[in-house]
Amino acid sequence: MSTTKTATIAVIGGSGLYEMDGMTGVESVDVDTPFGKPSDSIMVGELEGVKVAFLPRHGKGHKFNPTHIPARANIYALKTLGVERIISVSAVGSLKEEFAPLDLVIPNQLIDRTRLRESTFFETDVVVHVAMADPFCADTSHAVHHSAQALDINVHPGGTMVVMEGPAFSTRAESFMYRSWGADIIGMTALPEAKLAREAEICYATMAWITDYDCWHQSAESVTVDMVIANLMKNVATSKALLKQVIPALGGKRTCPCESALRDAIITQKDQISENLKQKLAPVAGRYLI
Repeated sequence: MSTTKTATIAVIGGSGLYEMDGMTGVESVDVDTPFGKPSDSIMVGELEGVKVAFLPRHGKGHKFNPTHIPARANIYALKTLGVERIISVSAVGSLKEEFAPLDLVIPNQLIDRTRLRESTFFETDVVVHVAMADPFCADTSHAVHHSAQALDINVHPGGTMVVMEGPAFSTRAESFMYRSWGADIIGMTALPEAKLAREAEICYATMAWITDYDCWHQSAESVTVDMVIANLMKNVATSKALLKQVIPALGGKRTCPCESALRDAIITQKDQISENLKQKLAPVAGRYLI
């Protein structure tokens, strides 16, 4: 990586959000990681006077489906740039009547229904059990909520998101099952991002924009890509306005548990971890492996 650019805040853009308006001093940064290349080049610059990194989750032109997003490379690359907080922007379906299309949800819980994704940096020769009871950063989520209120956005603080494998949408039976679990929204991309961000000790919060009622909603037409994209594009401008509002509010020293998530999570004794593996994991866990 040949850049002097760093950023403490990153935005991972979801469907429809492939670039950030208003960034100045922008440099395109290509990062190689032990887990492959990220989804795309990372744009590093300033937004509202704050250093920000922007990464389109699916790549420009939407090249990666949810299963094949290189999430480990994405989070690892952002960590190497000095990122401490990530705001994820994503499109989701609603599992409850009161969570209407075009509303914003800031979830605080996850249910993992993915099956085919690598969800840890610690694959072999080191055992790490990171705490995930509260998978989103409460401080960062609160800042997003406060900024959304200031912009008079119809926002729901808290909620449980089911993350499904995709890329096909739910069957009707699955949709009713998720509702019976008490879940509020359903998406395809918050995992393994949230788990990887926690392992990297990065605060992670999601702006989940509702594009449709999932197929449980008998009076609504079945979910189609056209419906999702139409509602998604209505939210793009609002997403950008909200990011400009919240990013300046995210400075300062972190006091949340995210900052030290690995402190008691590494089970393997340090003298049993090879130097090569320590070097590979240095950006993520280096301070605990010395």
